[in-house]
Amino acid sequence: MTYVVVENCIKCKYMDCVEVCPVDCFYEGENMLVIHPDECIDCGVCEPECPAEAIKPDTESGLEKWLGINAEYAKSWPNISVKKEAPGDSKEWDGKPGKAELFSPVAGTGD
Repeated sequence: MTYVVVENCIKCKYMDCVEVCPVDCFYEGENMLVIHPDECIDCGVCEPECPAEAIKPDTESGLEKWLGINAEYAKSWPNISVKKEAPGDSKEWDGKPGKAELFSPVAGTGD
């Protein structure tokens, strides 16, 4: 089992999760984070830290698309282990539906 970053991270990109991860398995895209499924040790400390509730266990149904996105982009985006400031408008995007279409495949800057 692993944890998966899902749609609500898009445009929110809070980074509370990265500073608690003991194995540094988060990777940064332009407008969201992903978890590398082969590096995640299933400790679960990241899930309650996410203010947007955008981290889910992969045992929840309907997450196949997001598990694929996490696996694919964790291979090419830079690793992030240090919390940065969230985007200035992140609170405005938190919980908005239909954010999947706003997903950007562009890499972030990482640490």
